[in-house]
Amino acid sequence: MFQKITLLALVLVAISCQKKESVEKDKIKIADWLIGNWENKSPDGALSENWIKLNDSTFSAASYFIKGKDTLHFENIVLAQKGETLTYFATVKGQNDDKPVAFPSTAESDKQLIFENPKHDYPQKITYTKGADNTITAEISGKLDGKVTTEKFVMAKE
Repeated sequence: MFQKITLLALVLVAISCQKKESVEKDKIKIADWLIGNWENKSPDGALSENWIKLNDSTFSAASYFIKGKDTLHFENIVLAQKGETLTYFATVKGQNDDKPVAFPSTAESDKQLIFENPKHDYPQKITYTKGADNTITAEISGKLDGKVTTEKFVMAKE
């Protein structure tokens, strides 16, 4: 009898662990629309973000702004799910001792992702919105030098 109860308990633990793991990996699926190469070309230069899926719980992107032959901005981005939380990690060379800055998600839907870190100097908020005709809008906002600032970047899928 004791062996049957022990076996039943082990089976229940194994099943609950499998279920939890699949729930954890399901949350990042809402951001699948980010995957791909996105670009915005303007007279000021070209902004590109290239998103790839690393595994069931992590996406990665390289974001860069090029004017002529000069790379004016480059950052590595990781979108990771740990437990029930999606977190956007941005690493910009030459900033924050080259360490990633974490922006936990505050809202997710199949059309919009919002990440916030009120303690960061700028931006404090990062929003991605899925648009029509294979476009996304990346928006950064917050206080910069005491003024509320918002920058929007509309990108089309390549």
